[in-house]
Amino acid sequence: MGKIVAACGVSHILMSPMGCEGPAQNVVDGFQTLGRRLLAAQPDAVIIISSDHMFNIDLAMQPRFVIGMSDHYTPMGDMDIPRTPITGHRALAEAIVKQADQDGFDLCQAEEYRLDHGVMIPLLFMGLSHLPIVPLIVNINTHPMPSAQRCLILGETLRQAIETDLPAASRVAVIGAGGLSHWLCVPRHGDVDEAFDHQVMDELCAGRHAALAQAGNADIIARGGNGGIEIMNWLMAAQAARSSGGEKIFYEPMRSWFTGLGGVLYHVT
Repeated sequence: MGKIVAACGVSHILMSPMGCEGPAQNVVDGFQTLGRRLLAAQPDAVIIISSDHMFNIDLAMQPRFVIGMSDHYTPMGDMDIPRTPITGHRALAEAIVKQADQDGFDLCQAEEYRLDHGVMIPLLFMGLSHLPIVPLIVNINTHPMPSAQRCLILGETLRQAIETDLPAASRVAVIGAGGLSHWLCVPRHGDVDEAFDHQVMDELCAGRHAALAQAGNADIIARGGNGGIEIMNWLMAAQAARSSGGEKIFYEPMRSWFTGLGGVLYHVT
């Protein structure tokens, strides 16, 4: 059977370093450190759980979860990201869809999906863009959105798919991307809540991702913002890895970027 060999939660935005050069460099260094730690586990594929920024999922089509099924993906090119094609892992995606169907999830299968910064920034700055990927997108933009508890269940589905359907030599890394606290185009726009960010990272480092999920979406949004709900992606990755805890790799409250940024490396069991 295949296995998950590395997992992490990490933010998925980078902006101009002008006026915040030191903290911005700490963020970049943090991405690179996480990437080196994941690569040390020698994965041959990456599942990246992220959100869509209204490029693929809009009001015309509002699925809860979208999984990429392609052999290759072309980045959107937003934020000046190169449109260099990224290799997909169709067999892994098919295994996830099969297991999800058995577990009661109707994943929206995307044969064509344009990768925006929510996927590409972690891949590029962690040095993972050469590995085959499966993008799994959680729709946080329309309501009702998936619950944090539901995301935990889907995280377990990811693990089961890898262990059940992939060849024994398969080694998979899982990234939960997004967050931390940020409010966009709502009251408190541009705010960062350091206390929330540190609590989330401390709970994850203590292996308490289930407790974070149990608090519920409304609590997460109230304390971390409408963008802070992206920590559901971190929770799903932690559940997939059956994380017993983790290590805080970096954190910066980047108010000029309107968000708290951080990364946690999970202990995979």
